[in-house]
Amino acid sequence: MTPSFATLPDLIVEPLVRAALLEDLGQSGDVTTRAVIPMGTTYEASLNARSEGVVSGMQIARIAFHLVDPSLKIETLVPDGRPCAQGQTLMTIEGSAASILSGERVALNFAGRLSGVASLTASFVAETKGTETRVTCTRKTTPGLRMVEKQAVLHGGGYNHRYGLSDAILIKDNHIAAAGGVAAVLRAAKANVSHMMKVEIEVDRLDQLQEALDTGGADVVLLDNMDTPTLTQAVALAKGHLVTEASGNMRRDRIAEVSATGVDYISSGALTHSAQTLDLGLDF
Repeated sequence: MTPSFATLPDLIVEPLVRAALLEDLGQSGDVTTRAVIPMGTTYEASLNARSEGVVSGMQIARIAFHLVDPSLKIETLVPDGRPCAQGQTLMTIEGSAASILSGERVALNFAGRLSGVASLTASFVAETKGTETRVTCTRKTTPGLRMVEKQAVLHGGGYNHRYGLSDAILIKDNHIAAAGGVAAVLRAAKANVSHMMKVEIEVDRLDQLQEALDTGGADVVLLDNMDTPTLTQAVALAKGHLVTEASGNMRRDRIAEVSATGVDYISSGALTHSAQTLDLGLDF
């Protein structure tokens, strides 16, 4: 099952793209282009995939070029969330050659990075075929890029975990240690959180899971760094009581066997912190 996703409004994404353009153009703008490209030169350029994958970042590429020059004529041929083949043209940009060259690197940096995230996510999701398990990302994102990297995960068919620390209660091992144990931390959470706030607790042993079940107060249990036999037992123990999430050492070659345990979610930081940039190029 592929999740639906809504495109982020341009208004929300634009400041991120504008900051990247300002970083690249600096105080003097594109001095190379200004020096060597005659004023008034026009071209049509194509943004091409040099390897196959899943596309993300076309919205941002379009915003980047239009921030440089609103008069550029841009046509997106492969929208975000769609697969692409090697050699396929994803976008065409027509107009001032200088404007296209000035926006090229920012557009490609975003589109390549985000398409890499979407492509890696799609490969993880493919390993869950035939199960109800959903693949989700984490907060292990590039500082400043969380919004668009999480959107890229959706483009790849994955799901989003909490966006930030304010979205939900996620009690980790260090919280448990500092608060005095599983029961103590769950009682504290129950006493202090709104009825609208979900509570998830991380456990790495079956006895911790049983203690969480006995204490109550959690909605979700994060089963951390468990081997597959232990994970299978944990899912069976929690079934009907808690939503289950497997995390820790979730490599692509392990996703199929983990999803076969019946776990509800598999979370992996690799989707965003280890994705390889998809090779894209801009050709005149």
